[in-house]
Amino acid sequence: MASNARLDHRNPLVFDTHELGRRPGALQRLTRTIDAPADLGLPGVIGVPQGAPVELELRLESVMEGVLVTGTARAQAEGECVRCLEPVGLELETDFQELFSYPDADDRGRLIAEPGDDAEDDEDRFYLEDGLFDLEPLLRDAVVLALPMQPVCQEDCPGLCSECGVRLADDPDHHHDAVDIRWAALQGLAGSPEDGEKDEMSGADAEAGVDEKQEK
Repeated sequence: MASNARLDHRNPLVFDTHELGRRPGALQRLTRTIDAPADLGLPGVIGVPQGAPVELELRLESVMEGVLVTGTARAQAEGECVRCLEPVGLELETDFQELFSYPDADDRGRLIAEPGDDAEDDEDRFYLEDGLFDLEPLLRDAVVLALPMQPVCQEDCPGLCSECGVRLADDPDHHHDAVDIRWAALQGLAGSPEDGEKDEMSGADAEAGVDEKQEK
C-alpha cells in the first residue's frame, strides 16, 4: 500500500528498521505499549477506547524483499450488548503478519528502477519509507477482524422485554398477561349501567319524589 505522506518517527506506531539491517535472516524483537488511536475497532459497536493501553510484541525479520513483521496486540475492548444494551468488556488478543517491502526491490528482491510502476500491485503492498514502517493500518485490520460484529454480554442473553423494555436477565419470571383485543373494549363497560338504564333510574327517582310530596 503506497503512501505519499512521510512517516514521523515520533509516532508510537512508526518503527525503525535501521538497526535490523538488510542482511536476510537478521531478527529483532520489540515490545511497546502505545495509546490506542481513535476509532480502533468497530465504531458504534465495540472497540478499544482512544488512549487505552495497547501492548505490542513484534518480531522483525529481514528477508530479500523487505522486512517481515509478525506481532501480537493485546488490549481491553469495550462495547454494548446488542440484545440488552448493557456494557460489554472483552480481553482482546490478536495476531498479525505483513511484509513491508523495500521500495527499490520487487517480489524476488531484485532492484527495480521506480517503485509504484504497477499501481494495482502497490495497492496490496506495504512499503518501508527510509527504513521506517507504519503499523497502524495493519493493527486496525487485525483488531477489526478479531472483534465480534454483534457483541453480547453472555451467549444466552435473553435481551429486553418487547413490551416494557425491562432487562429479562434480571427478572427471569417477567411476563405480561395476554389480553384479547376483541374483549378489551368491553372491559371498560363491565359493571357500568347503559345510558337507557341511567335514564330509567333517573325517571323512577323523580316519580318517587313526587309521590312523597303528594302523600304529605
